[in-house]
Amino acid sequence: MPACFEVYVETHFSAAHRLKGYPGDCARLHGHNWMVEVTVRCTQLDALGIGIDFRDVRTALKEAVADLDHQDLGEIPAFRAQNPTSENIARYLYRELSSKLDDASRRVSKVKVCETPGAGALYWEE
Repeated sequence: MPACFEVYVETHFSAAHRLKGYPGDCARLHGHNWMVEVTVRCTQLDALGIGIDFRDVRTALKEAVADLDHQDLGEIPAFRAQNPTSENIARYLYRELSSKLDDASRRVSKVKVCETPGAGALYWEE
């Protein structure tokens, strides 16, 4: 089995959402301080012993959440046809980050999105 390293970077953003069709309070517009963690799996290290520079992951993540920060997520094109749930936000960020970070020796492994401390969703593709 080949060796793997996983590195991760965390950030946060603030945004509002509502869950259309939800039978409870979350159907009304409300906000969260969302926590995001992206994990990148690396199969090779460079000459310095780095699989991917934390700075590169942090920059890509910052760019990806910039479009979500201080927004009504239901108004963003990516979420007009689907509820902006933690699950759907995690999938959205996974795909955005994969397009920027993946190459032959590394790929986004998973994205974790929490809308409250201790409750969130993870997304990955196999």
